[in-house]
Amino acid sequence: MDTKTLRQKILDLAIRGKLVPQDPNDEPASVLLERIRAQKQQMVREGKLKSKDIKDDTVIFVGEDNLHYEKFADGSVKCIEDKIPFNLPENWAWVRLQSFCTMSNGTAKRNGADGTHTTVLRLADLGEDDIFYSGTRSVILTDEEIAKYSLSDGDILFIRVNGSKENVGKSYFFEGQPFPVAYCDHLIRCTPSTVLRGKLLSMFMRCGYVRQLIGERMVSAAGQNTISQPSLGTILLPIPPHHEQDRILQKLTLAEGFIEQLCEAKHELVKITERAKAKILDLAIHGQLVPQDPADEPASVLLDRIRKEKENLIKQGKIKRDKKETIIFRGDDNSYYRRSPDGLEDITDDLPYDIPDSWEWTSISELFSINPRNKIAEDMVVSFIPMPLIDDGYSGCHRSETKEWKSIKTGFSHFQNGDIGIAKITPCFENRKSVIFRDLCNGYGAGTTELHILRPQYRDCVLPEYALALLKSERFIQSGVQAFTGAVGQQRIGKDYVMNTYFPLPPYAEQRRIIDRINKLFTLIATIESAL
Repeated sequence: MDTKTLRQKILDLAIRGKLVPQDPNDEPASVLLERIRAQKQQMVREGKLKSKDIKDDTVIFVGEDNLHYEKFADGSVKCIEDKIPFNLPENWAWVRLQSFCTMSNGTAKRNGADGTHTTVLRLADLGEDDIFYSGTRSVILTDEEIAKYSLSDGDILFIRVNGSKENVGKSYFFEGQPFPVAYCDHLIRCTPSTVLRGKLLSMFMRCGYVRQLIGERMVSAAGQNTISQPSLGTILLPIPPHHEQDRILQKLTLAEGFIEQLCEAKHELVKITERAKAKILDLAIHGQLVPQDPADEPASVLLDRIRKEKENLIKQGKIKRDKKETIIFRGDDNSYYRRSPDGLEDITDDLPYDIPDSWEWTSISELFSINPRNKIAEDMVVSFIPMPLIDDGYSGCHRSETKEWKSIKTGFSHFQNGDIGIAKITPCFENRKSVIFRDLCNGYGAGTTELHILRPQYRDCVLPEYALALLKSERFIQSGVQAFTGAVGQQRIGKDYVMNTYFPLPPYAEQRRIIDRINKLFTLIATIESAL
């Protein structure tokens, strides 16, 4: 179940007056609005408000022709029927946000010499739904600034400017704190009058109808998206009677509790499906996911063919012999040995687990070339893939942009169709940002330098999909974390770790059966996840 969609549906019902039944005994919202307007006029006469504070107030009413009209401060009247998005219950009313709220931007002050250390809320202190106070910044403000920018219980905060369009205009309900709390200039404070409960206003401002209006009023420039006070103030909002507001709030609170339970359950189910995927890959690389077939050509024959092909390529001058080359083989005593320039070493006890008899242990370096370079025409248009375009998790998918080769051939990783990319930097490595590059423009590409690239050297010997299963396995990830080098926050797996990783090689036919089984099981899990 999509809890985000469910939450929006409930809010949509609430703002349209369909969440709770109406009570004919409730005082109509129009009467409430009249009383609020009278109070504001009295406050102007008493000097508590200035005339400019109410100059943008309007009155929205239904005429004798059953159409909606708006009366402005100068006495002019305009039909706004085309601006009314949906019908309301009879005892509800439409009103502009600015007609029952006062709004102001926060402080731009970052440091001060004289005054009192005061908590100032920033964008970093705002979560998905809540305000967090554990990491708030303290700024020295004068008494006048504290009075001007301090929040009161029931105030609403709106994000005024942000790089993400989804965040602009997002609302947060402020509940009083035992200490003064101010707010920064990236936020707008909205103090509602008693015409609408602050908590309900905050919820209404998050519904799909209002979010659409905010999007229409948003201005984008230089990578930033902004909504101004005047633009925010013109938003049309439906106002329920006071008692109905309380009933709506009660129902929304109950619904939110239910949704939170659903979210927690969904989170637990996601963790279960992730563990299931990890277990499937673990079984796959242990030779326990599909049965072995004695008719399969054993992996030992496959390895012999790979090594013969490699020697031919060396003789033809197509590849160079690695001076540090190591060969892993199984001796007559059924033990595993590694032959390197340093001599012969028994590695049987170093191998991480047992594999079927038809499998063989080898290393990634024997099966793939590591971090190859492309030699292609400079004016060729190819794919460009920065790290954000590589999916994390188990999908192994990517997206791409296109660029001319000459603009990206230097300073980036090179790859081609069928190559495997492994993120080498934390946290991308732990998040399983590993991928098989497919459908590249003209078959080639380049991308983030934070990748190790594996290029299959011997076709019809190792399926890239099987290799990717190993690279996404929990064992490979955890071993890589233990092998991290570099400073905290910039830790990476080195090329040597990748090259020397033990590779459990099944017969080629079994590799196909393993991938078929993985795909079927992952498809089943995806079906379950889509229903969450």
